[in-house]
Amino acid sequence: MTNNVYKILTEEQWNVASKTGLIEVEIDKKDGFDHRATAVQLAGTVSFYFPEDKNLILLQLDLDLINDDLVFEAPLPKGERTGKFPHLYSELKVNQVSQVYKIKRGAFELPKEILLQAENSE
Repeated sequence: MTNNVYKILTEEQWNVASKTGLIEVEIDKKDGFDHRATAVQLAGTVSFYFPEDKNLILLQLDLDLINDDLVFEAPLPKGERTGKFPHLYSELKVNQVSQVYKIKRGAFELPKEILLQAENSE
């Protein structure tokens, strides 16, 4: 379905993960799986779930190390997003990350309708 899968963290979450070697986020613990996004889903995910964060960490995951536990399924929470999202049903460790990017909020924001259109054209 996709070649790349990503995880978005706050800088604080990444700092903790870098020290412990384990990437743990409260929403993932609550939902029972690790939330991921494809490249097409990134803009919407940043906009909808990190509206106040100016700086974030984008992790590209090594699919060879996580593929067996990765499932594409309906998004949680249910809402306007309709695509299949990658969910990981195992621990995510820092050594399963192939690339780390720092992303900063830019000078513009795309309208919600455009973000949803982009995801649904996948």
